[in-house]
Amino acid sequence: MDAHLWIFIAMMAAGFQTLRFMVQKLLSMGTLSSGGATLARFVYAAPFVALLTLGYLNVQGVGFPALGAKFWPFALAGALAQILATWCVVALFHHRNFAVGITFKKTEVVQTALVGFLVLGDRISMVGLAAIFVGLGGVLVLSGRPEGKGGFLNKGAALGLLSGAFFAISAVGYRGATLEVGSDDPLLRAMVSLMFVTASQAVGLSLFLRWREPGEVGRVLASWRQAVWVGLSGLGGSLCWFWAFTLQNAAYVFAVGQVEVIFSIFVSTMVFREKLTKNEVWGMVLITLSVMTLVQSL
Repeated sequence: MDAHLWIFIAMMAAGFQTLRFMVQKLLSMGTLSSGGATLARFVYAAPFVALLTLGYLNVQGVGFPALGAKFWPFALAGALAQILATWCVVALFHHRNFAVGITFKKTEVVQTALVGFLVLGDRISMVGLAAIFVGLGGVLVLSGRPEGKGGFLNKGAALGLLSGAFFAISAVGYRGATLEVGSDDPLLRAMVSLMFVTASQAVGLSLFLRWREPGEVGRVLASWRQAVWVGLSGLGGSLCWFWAFTLQNAAYVFAVGQVEVIFSIFVSTMVFREKLTKNEVWGMVLITLSVMTLVQSL
């Protein structure tokens, strides 16, 4: 297998994810709540990924692979973290524009490096440390409201940073889960992991919304003409992320995934007709530079 295949797969994941967040933003702008738009991403992906996985097993002529003892802890931890991360991003769209929201989410790489240093004692080079401070500067620039009010401590900044933290946790969980699938086929490991993860997310979040937002599950189902595209684009993105995680560590995969910032700027300006302020552009440039420098130091 081409040693650089994971780079192409990660770029595809970023493209699918940008498309999915675009549709989710459209759904959350009046049709569904943040929770409903988040549920659409899972409930409409689960049946497709199950059929895809079973079909792949049949074509390959192999049985269902064994799951290691740590599969479920990794998978469920990643599933919960992804739900929370996605919810934060969709909620963030009500406070900041599309491109800025996606860039806030991309602090996941920097946060992963910081958590690794604080919790695991991972060593960070001087270049890596400098990159973290550049990223922090970018976050501070982005976290000020465009109109200059509210300072750095606002709900949009908190949601963006939380989404990055939860996505970092989910990536670690998903990589751990894929490595617990008993198969030498990286694509099969990705499919099996994604099938169980997506099913658990669809069921768990549906039950939660029935309790906290009565009627929202029905609105998600009624919005199937739009919402199904959230599921399909989410399926494409998740499958590519999972596949890339089986081939390379999460830090490098996330680094290539930074092209999502460029994709999101295109969507923000061309689809939503949103204008970026100079501070927002500088913030996105600093965070992107930070991540690129950080990965080079790994």
